[in-house]
Amino acid sequence: MVKSPVRKYTETMEILMNCAATCENCVSVCINDGKPMSCCPICMDCADICLLMFRLEAHNSTFVKSMYAICADICEACANECEKHADYHPHCKACMYACRDCAEKCRSMSN
Repeated sequence: MVKSPVRKYTETMEILMNCAATCENCVSVCINDGKPMSCCPICMDCADICLLMFRLEAHNSTFVKSMYAICADICEACANECEKHADYHPHCKACMYACRDCAEKCRSMSN
């Protein structure tokens, strides 16, 4: 029997998916409101890297550990940008928190 390279759904994977979904929501709300914010481009980058990290984690990639530091940096940059709008836009505030949680988790995974 061949051992499957796919890992079970982990806490890290849940945090990555939450961050990606929250970033996607932030961009969607901004666009649907007709008010794209300065956070939209970094939110798209953050969602993309979190989805990639989810996939790397899922198949236990040998590169996953080295990529976590990059993901943490992007998540932190996204959180900082969304923080600029957090007092007025709940979707930006939610994104800020999700990105900070993800950045913290990714930093811990990169060590």
